[in-house]
Amino acid sequence: MALRSLFPTLIYRAPLGGLGAARFNQRLLDEVEALRLHDTKGQGWSDRHYVGGYTSYATHSKLHRTSATFRELERRLAPHVRRFAARLHYDLRGRTVEMTDCWVNFMPAQVAHGMHLHPLSFLSGTYYAQTPRGSAGLKFEDPRLSSLMAAPPRRSDAPAPFGPFVTMPVRAGMVILFESWLRHEVPASRVRGERVSVSFNYAWSPK
Repeated sequence: MALRSLFPTLIYRAPLGGLGAARFNQRLLDEVEALRLHDTKGQGWSDRHYVGGYTSYATHSKLHRTSATFRELERRLAPHVRRFAARLHYDLRGRTVEMTDCWVNFMPAQVAHGMHLHPLSFLSGTYYAQTPRGSAGLKFEDPRLSSLMAAPPRRSDAPAPFGPFVTMPVRAGMVILFESWLRHEVPASRVRGERVSVSFNYAWSPK
C-alpha cells in the first residue's frame, strides 16, 4: 500500500530575528501605542466594527509607506517571505513581491476577530509584538471543510492536522505567514493585558 499527501496547506512560523530584535520590538510597541492614542477616526471605526479593541485597518493600513519603523519591519520580514514562497514552490522569476497592506491590532481580553480571508493578496501574515501569557492563538480552518458533507467525525486520537481547525500558538517576537486564501480567526482570550499584533499582505507583479 502507498499513501501520498497531496495539496498541502503550509503555515510558516519563526522568530522575526535580526540585530537588536528586542529594541526594535519596543520601538514598534511605542509607535503603535501613539498611533492608537491619536487615531480618533480609527477608534470610532473600531468601536463599531472591532468592538472592545482597536485596529488601524480602516484608517492606517499602509504603515510601511508612512513610518520608518514599519519600513524596518518590512525589511525584517522580507527574508521570511522569500523562504515561505520558496517552500510553496512559487515561480517568482521575473516577478516582484511587494507588501501592499500593513496595519496594527490591539485585542484585550474577550475581543475576537471572526473567520475571514485576505482577498487580492497571495501571502498574508502577522507579527506579534505583545502576547500576554495565555493569549489565544491564530486558528486556521481546513479549506476543504465545506466539501466534507458526508464525512464521519474524526477519531479523538487523530493527529491535529486532521481536525477541522488547527490553532497555532502565538508569542511576542514571532511571525506567522500563510496563503491569503486560507480562512482564519482570532478567538477571544481570557487573560489580562492586550495582545498587540501587526498584520500584512503581499501581492506579486511582473518586473
